[in-house]
Amino acid sequence: MGQVGSTLERRLEGKVAIVTGGARGMGAAMARRLVAEGAKVVIGDVLEAEGKELALDIGPDVLFVTLDVTSAQAWAQAVSAAGEAYGPVTVLVNNAGILAYGSVDVAAESDLRRVLDVNLVGPFLGIQAVVPTMREQGGGSIVNISSAAGLVGMASLGAYSSSKWGLRGLTKSAALDLGRDRIRVNSIHPGGVRTPMAAGAEDSAFAVYALPRIGEPEEIAAAVAYLASDDASFVTGAELAVDGGMVLGTLPPAG
Repeated sequence: MGQVGSTLERRLEGKVAIVTGGARGMGAAMARRLVAEGAKVVIGDVLEAEGKELALDIGPDVLFVTLDVTSAQAWAQAVSAAGEAYGPVTVLVNNAGILAYGSVDVAAESDLRRVLDVNLVGPFLGIQAVVPTMREQGGGSIVNISSAAGLVGMASLGAYSSSKWGLRGLTKSAALDLGRDRIRVNSIHPGGVRTPMAAGAEDSAFAVYALPRIGEPEEIAAAVAYLASDDASFVTGAELAVDGGMVLGTLPPAG
């Protein structure tokens, strides 16, 4: 197989994508991968300086827009900006997310509401914003970035896990609602990934899993590119764990 971005791998030629939370971490890797495969990409984020710098670094096929995913108006402006710059949006990657730690018995109500607003309401509004354009274009692909915490329970992550389980459910319902419009909706469930959200995490923390290391942002980006492409034309409502086997459980003791 050739290098990403070669003629054989430009699977996303002609597609226009919005990637939320795209200024750094997994979102930045997704933007780079989608462009390498031929897409035009709009990075939406509240991190303006980082987002603008990344767009300049990647080149003319990337536009940065300030996007608060909890605002329907901001979503409408992002979709409009994408259309003016590159054409109708045919791929949406709902990647923006925040994390809050705390056992459920002591966690703040405000933390729960904020996490749900960004991690679940944001993707809901994003789907609503892009569906009219995708219908006009005869279809599209929506990729929701959930988490391994959306497949299994995790201690001290009640707010985050709730949001990611909710996103998993939203994905299933949206796949059913939009399938007749040839709009595919799938979710990806990363495990530990080397991003600012997992600052300081080392491979040793993942030694008990089937693939005993932390994941890299580019590995999640590769899964996004597949689901965004026509290679996944018969895939909808799926949940793809890209987690090194985290949700399988821990390895048995050696010997």
